[in-house]
Amino acid sequence: MIKDFIKKIKGSVEIYFQLYILKKRKLNVGNSNINLTNDWMPTDIDTLNITLASDWKNLFHGIQLDNIMAEHVWEHLTDADTALANKNCYDYLKKGGRLRLAVPDGNNPDKDYIKWVRPGGNGVGADDHKILYTYDVMKSRLEKVGFEVELLEYWDETGKFHFTDWTNEAGLVRRSRRYDERNEGEKLGYTSLIVDAIKK
Repeated sequence: MIKDFIKKIKGSVEIYFQLYILKKRKLNVGNSNINLTNDWMPTDIDTLNITLASDWKNLFHGIQLDNIMAEHVWEHLTDADTALANKNCYDYLKKGGRLRLAVPDGNNPDKDYIKWVRPGGNGVGADDHKILYTYDVMKSRLEKVGFEVELLEYWDETGKFHFTDWTNEAGLVRRSRRYDERNEGEKLGYTSLIVDAIKK
């Protein structure tokens, strides 16, 4: 217990000072094993529980962020936790800052994909999935806390795939049309619902 507390404090202090000296403050939440580039600070629940306002306050002490990104994290949150995480991200972004989220896409027309990613599905980690998002659900929840939402990649209700030519500045999403190795040519083997939420 004390060991875990010391580890959390040490990680928080390191992240705070690294963010403090960066010109652009970019936070990758939910995967401390992936450092997108040297200007992204990776965190996980042991240093930042995104649903707890106290964790954000203790970690950032008033520092506001340029970017926050999370790849396949939000689907592990309950409805109540989603509202808290969205609000905390909004509060700690600068005006004009971006929250980039990528989650499994509930409108994907591939039945095997849905079986793989749905809550309780047969994919890796799906046993902990709480929500299978569609673009309209994700958009409405982010708008509820004040974000303006840009849809970057998603399937619609008719089974049509939509794609905007996004850049990696706000975060590289590996499970995407462009970067996932399961996608070859016109065949989409694996995509995510990807959105940018902008604080206006």
